[in-house]
Amino acid sequence: MKERDSREIGGAWRQAQQHGVAEPGPVLAPFVASIWWARWSYAEPYSQVVVPFPSVHLTVRPGCAPEVHGVATSRGIRVLEGEGRVTGVEFRPGGFRPFLRSRVAALTDRVVTVADVPGLRGTPAEPGGPDELRAWLEPLAPPPDPGVEWAAETVALVAADPALMRVDQLAQRCGTSVRGLQRRFAEYVGIGPKWVIRRYRLREVTERMAQQHAEPVRWAELAAELGFADQAHMARDFAALFGEPLTRYAARY
Repeated sequence: MKERDSREIGGAWRQAQQHGVAEPGPVLAPFVASIWWARWSYAEPYSQVVVPFPSVHLTVRPGCAPEVHGVATSRGIRVLEGEGRVTGVEFRPGGFRPFLRSRVAALTDRVVTVADVPGLRGTPAEPGGPDELRAWLEPLAPPPDPGVEWAAETVALVAADPALMRVDQLAQRCGTSVRGLQRRFAEYVGIGPKWVIRRYRLREVTERMAQQHAEPVRWAELAAELGFADQAHMARDFAALFGEPLTRYAARY
């Protein structure tokens, strides 16, 4: 087996990286969750694991055209080397739909430039930071869209309620059919409700890992609690999304 990069283990990668988050401000708050930035310094290239959530991101890097990242269905790897930085916008679930002016599912597992997005004009200041990115985006803020609030609230419901384990349960809570729920997720969120439910149940797994110094995780019990058929199914789904076994991920963080 290939020897692991020691910077992966125990969060050692944080020694070479800095991260920050800024508020979007009242104009962008209906659409944007946060504006964030990251800087890094690596003498040797480092493979950063990027774990997906149901959010679209816009990123600005020095010397590159600004990019829009659709929701990814599985983890990604970004190689960081030398001195680097990036500033980005995390849109709320559903929040990118008014800028895109079409189904957000069209962006799933894709990266496009801002020139490909009808509601984004011009180019944010480079190299820029959160203030410059906010100043560029605020004049482009679209009119209110009730669908955005519905999408954000529905995803928040899934995130907050571990008892929601199936799409039909969520559809019933939303007062719609399974097919209607799937259509609205494709239109606004960019990925199906089944994926979103499974993603947030797997987030519960990582949160229990973070707490295991106080109480060891009982994996079989946790799998049953989160609606998995058994521990093996939970481990398989975890590895499929995160790209590594439960125990290896726990060691990384």
